[in-house]
Amino acid sequence: MPCPFIKVGLGFIKSSAFSIQAGIIIDMAQESQESSRESNQESIQESDQESCVFCDIVAGRIRAHRIWEDELTLCILDINPFSTGHSLVIPKRHVPWWHELSDEENSSLFKGAGIVARKMMAALRPDFICMYARGRRIAHTHIFLVPTVKGDVLDSLFNALELFQESPAHLAGLREEKAMIDAADLIRQAETE
Repeated sequence: MPCPFIKVGLGFIKSSAFSIQAGIIIDMAQESQESSRESNQESIQESDQESCVFCDIVAGRIRAHRIWEDELTLCILDINPFSTGHSLVIPKRHVPWWHELSDEENSSLFKGAGIVARKMMAALRPDFICMYARGRRIAHTHIFLVPTVKGDVLDSLFNALELFQESPAHLAGLREEKAMIDAADLIRQAETE
């Protein structure tokens, strides 16, 4: 079954002016969908700490271009960059998801992301730094920091993703006052460990 992003994206692209960038976005979405099935198996295998590439980097068993670190966090250049300076901010302890980090680790992770983003802005002069955490291919928390220029392919990709997350009707329903109150109450009242 085709990805809904591609279907919706094609409709949008036919009515818009950025065909080259949009074509790249569609190609990326199709490749992502095709490789998703394969990467699910890979991510299961990589979830074990002994086979984690980030744990090997932290331990010094694999070479990396280190940018910044403290006792809990390390920032390195991504070996498959989307743009010059594309970096990864990783906790030194093996934890699959960022919301599973301790408060101290989370603080360090986002502090490191802020420090490195400011350094990127000074050194590379992008328009902004895209920051996101996905964690599907490597089951070790990591934050992407990607220097981006307004209007470039990465900017177009992120703008397109924002447009195609859900249908307009669904998004409109989420913005209704009752839906907002219910969501806020649900999250506020949730018990965590």
